[in-house]
Amino acid sequence: MIRILYPPIMKHFMFGIFLVSLISCDVKNQEKFSLQGTTKDIKDGSTLYLIHEDKPIDSATVNDNTFRFETELTDAPLQVILSKKDFSQYRFLWLEDRPMVFDASATDFSRAQVIGSKEENLSQALDKKTEPIDRSKRAPIQQEFIKNNPNSLNSAYILSVYSTTWGKETTQELFENFPEDIKQSSYGKEIAKYIELNQNPAIGDSYIDFEMEDPEGNLKKLSDIDEKLILLEFWASNCGPCRKEHPNLIKTYEKFHPKGFEIFAVSHDADKKKWLDAIEEDHLPWPQVSELTGDANSAGLIYGVNGIPDNFLINAEGTIIERNLRGENLYDKLNELLN
Repeated sequence: MIRILYPPIMKHFMFGIFLVSLISCDVKNQEKFSLQGTTKDIKDGSTLYLIHEDKPIDSATVNDNTFRFETELTDAPLQVILSKKDFSQYRFLWLEDRPMVFDASATDFSRAQVIGSKEENLSQALDKKTEPIDRSKRAPIQQEFIKNNPNSLNSAYILSVYSTTWGKETTQELFENFPEDIKQSSYGKEIAKYIELNQNPAIGDSYIDFEMEDPEGNLKKLSDIDEKLILLEFWASNCGPCRKEHPNLIKTYEKFHPKGFEIFAVSHDADKKKWLDAIEEDHLPWPQVSELTGDANSAGLIYGVNGIPDNFLINAEGTIIERNLRGENLYDKLNELLN
């Protein structure tokens, strides 16, 4: 039998390689995501779902008020909703590729303690600061959080949500501090798109033209409409106030469309079927367009729409003369201008 005799230095070298490989394997195992959960008062056999971007990515069954996920994450950190099917119990949380624990045994489900995720720790710390404060006064705290945590994906998420509310200047200033990997995230790309497109036309400014597909897939431009008055209307099928306003808008449309009034509606929907169903259910007769990109709709970003419903009234000269007219206010304005 042939024996290989290693010199002392070689033995140490080989042992080092073996040790590194063990550590690497251990780290790799530790980076696998799992979520061990404890709840209270949830019926045995109930199903919980991990939902990302409105789609379930995994499910688990609750037994004896415990559950476990071992989902293979396509990306991490990943913000999801942990929820029952009817959303009677739900909680937003950040997942990472490591073991995590969810504990709602002594709290409401929505206030469960979650450990094992750095992003979730940051999110919980921010929530503790902002929860006691009125929503209208939270912006300085949220902006300070973003400044202090430029490497956090949660910072990019918050900025993507509030960019149209905080405005282009503040958004750009905060965005420039992000490292390249955060800028290239899905949230970072949304923010960059807003900064690129946003023009915030005001009353007295000329309208800004854009092109988008109608329900049949045909490209339509705002400038294609040649009427005395155009209402550029932003809405979505899941927007309750938008749908509630439609009966009033239809009555106004029927009264003034023959006199030179047209509506050009831009939907912030992401699901085409829901968009088309809402058009049919509400019997909307005016032109409709959408990119099916939700709140990332480019026309909404151009016009600085930070909540729907919203609209812009444009005259025959292409000047924006009013914004966000509803119900009787819209009717009275059209009556004044067209009669």
